[in-house]
Amino acid sequence: MKREIGTRPMKIDSHSVSAPLAAASVLDLIDYDERATMRAWESFLADEPKCARDPVHVRSLIHDSWYRSASGGINAQGIEAPLNSDRDEIEYLTRANAELLAAARRSFASLGQLLDGTGAMLVLADSDGVLIDAIGDKKTLHDGMDIHLAIGGKWNEDSVGTNGIGTALWTGEPIFVHAAEHFCAGIKSWTCAGAPIRDPLDGKIIGVVDLSGYSPIFRPHNTALVAATARQIEKALAEQQQERRTRLLEAFIASAPNYRRKDGLVIVDHRGRAIFCNNVPDGESTDMTDGPIEPGRGRWLLNLPSSGSDADLAKALPPHLRSCHITPLKLDGSLGGAALVFPSAPIITATTGRQDDKPLRDAAAMIVGESEALLSAVDAACRVACSNGVTSLLIEGETGVGKELFARLVHAGSRRTANDPFVAMNCGAITRELFGSELFGHVAGAFTGASREGKPGVFEQASGGVLSLDEVGEMPLEIQPFLLRVLEERVVHRIGDSRGRAVDVRLVASTNRDLKQEVAAGRFRSDLYYRIGAVSIKVPPLRERGDDVALLAEHFNRRIAALTGGEPLVFSNDALDALLAYHWPGNVRELKNLVERLHVLAHGRDVGLRDLPAELTASGSRQEAAPNYWGDVTAERLEGTLVDAERQMMKNALAAEGGNLSRVARRLGISRPTLYRKLDQYGIRRGFV
Repeated sequence: MKREIGTRPMKIDSHSVSAPLAAASVLDLIDYDERATMRAWESFLADEPKCARDPVHVRSLIHDSWYRSASGGINAQGIEAPLNSDRDEIEYLTRANAELLAAARRSFASLGQLLDGTGAMLVLADSDGVLIDAIGDKKTLHDGMDIHLAIGGKWNEDSVGTNGIGTALWTGEPIFVHAAEHFCAGIKSWTCAGAPIRDPLDGKIIGVVDLSGYSPIFRPHNTALVAATARQIEKALAEQQQERRTRLLEAFIASAPNYRRKDGLVIVDHRGRAIFCNNVPDGESTDMTDGPIEPGRGRWLLNLPSSGSDADLAKALPPHLRSCHITPLKLDGSLGGAALVFPSAPIITATTGRQDDKPLRDAAAMIVGESEALLSAVDAACRVACSNGVTSLLIEGETGVGKELFARLVHAGSRRTANDPFVAMNCGAITRELFGSELFGHVAGAFTGASREGKPGVFEQASGGVLSLDEVGEMPLEIQPFLLRVLEERVVHRIGDSRGRAVDVRLVASTNRDLKQEVAAGRFRSDLYYRIGAVSIKVPPLRERGDDVALLAEHFNRRIAALTGGEPLVFSNDALDALLAYHWPGNVRELKNLVERLHVLAHGRDVGLRDLPAELTASGSRQEAAPNYWGDVTAERLEGTLVDAERQMMKNALAAEGGNLSRVARRLGISRPTLYRKLDQYGIRRGFV
């Protein structure tokens, strides 16, 4: 039966009040009884397993928190929270939470005067539950020191069990914890109401505002008060972020005169979160689309390096974003964010005269990679595609490097209408007897088994477009003179027919052989080689393309996930290092097959070394890399000593965790005292780095 909302006396240490209740979360406290709650606590401690199955007579929120506290090893007879009073640590906390403190300043200033003499204090805690500000009644502030309810005190549930700050952090909702509902005996004379503060940009909890005092200050509306204060702080944070967003956009406009409206643009703040997105290309839309306000708004993209140099910024980009150009944006002389510009198409040199050719750009976009060798090959193919004087092209490269993509790039750039044909023929898949018929066609009855109606060859089928002859080195020697004649005369004769048929074909021949050696060995005609190889492009093997391996792996990963309706895999650093170190005899095709296999056989979404085939993890792979939070820094890259490298690694770890020392220590696998000692040893200021 639904309980009516009304005004009933509350039994709280013989202090009773009457007040209209505004939220269902307060209804249970109407029946709060100090002695009953203490008996329930004692019963819980006496037989925790039984009470876990059969909850004692307290609110479910409190019971669940008691169970977490007991399971976490919290001493139920504890009398205080942990306190760090080190001045350097307090100074660091102030710097690390400068934005939160600034946003709370107005609300705390207005409420502070009103709380004097009320027996209540208002405190602000960070995302770890560590107090960073406190105002209110002077006596209550003084008494709060006895339980370390003061700046530097740590009040998350992992440290002091059930309480208004820690439990609000855990639940993510405004809550109150009254008197005996606390888990630790030493704070059961206090009452508190806490409300989480969320970052307006990404919705993450960044702190808690809490109203605390001795139990007689409890009122049902205390929770509503702190919730309203939290909303005011969030509003102030949003105003700060809007101002920063505007300033970063102004800084970008001042530093990027060559930006084109067609380009995709993402502005990230000092924490690497997207604060502005515009015209993000389709290849990035899976990562960038987030929420109804703006694509990608608030999504974390990268850790900005403290140096802000172009080289370090480029290294900080994750593999799937390395197709963009990144520019540092300075605010007040320091790194305030960065601009990520995604060109509307892979860069095609102005000498082609075809920058606005969308089919050419789309075809170039299909060739994934940023290595210098690959981009040089793409540029050469674009030049050939846009040249009217080149009628044939030779593409050389190992099996699996993607030679057909280059042939299609030439077709996209050279076609005059949308219907210009592209015909591909694999010379290695045609028998010697049928080669001439497939290439040139035949008339009816030209030979045993010939079609009754006759059949055009690939030259006729490709007339007006591009003919791609793959593995041209496999062409029989006796057929080669006829091919040469067709290329020179631009006339084809079907087998068994004396009538010539004019063809207008651009030939793109590709081979995985060294045709010069084939000519020297007498297996390929020199005159044909010089005819088709007047212009040639060398497509580099995957092992010579460096970080393109990671780009391609991510490209195939997301494409396969989209096709199958699943989630993309997440490659560990060790797995990526193994991919980068592997020789890749099968090139891009082998990598694509590997990613397809991992989508089927990997143990969950996280791909580690154990998921990779043995040949990728055998000797020859790179040594295990440091975890991601160390960044890309090595002693060699720093060109200094190991001490220099460790100093930079400490800075990278601090930047990666936003300056939170607890998380930095956990990430690095060291204790907080060791972390403090290292920071002092290297002279690293405990602020944002």
